[in-house]
Amino acid sequence: MKRIITMLLVVLSSCSISYKFNGASINYDTTKTISIANFPIKAALVYPPLEELFTNSLKNAYTRQTRLQIVNSNGDLQLEGEITNYDLTPQAVTENAYASQTRLTITVRVRFTNTKDPQFDLDQSFSGYKDFSSTQMLTDVQDELIQQITDELVDQIFNATVANW
Repeated sequence: MKRIITMLLVVLSSCSISYKFNGASINYDTTKTISIANFPIKAALVYPPLEELFTNSLKNAYTRQTRLQIVNSNGDLQLEGEITNYDLTPQAVTENAYASQTRLTITVRVRFTNTKDPQFDLDQSFSGYKDFSSTQMLTDVQDELIQQITDELVDQIFNATVANW
């Protein structure tokens, strides 16, 4: 009986895939690094601080939620892409034909390469949006909305790339 329990403990403790509450499942024996390229803005409407904010938010998420080391290039996991859409659209139109709500939408195209397990590679677009009152100027709410949308996009990307449940 002791022998069986000992063997079970050895087998269970030697598992190398790490499952965390954030959903990340990474084999840290083979996958140790990630490279995250800058995400340039390719949208018609450009808000210059978005590129740096988005790229840094991605890096922070992988640093906080995994044990992966960020490297400049050729990581075991590689993330690259571009911000393809930054758009404002009217949403709720009032009886006098004015929009009472405006939607800010950000779309990001992501190319993810898993050099250790190519079946998990992906090339996908992710979108996020937030509505705000049309009585507000975009410049007054833009930074807060962009942070909220960026957080949502980073969560979507993280889950699509390393949460292989």
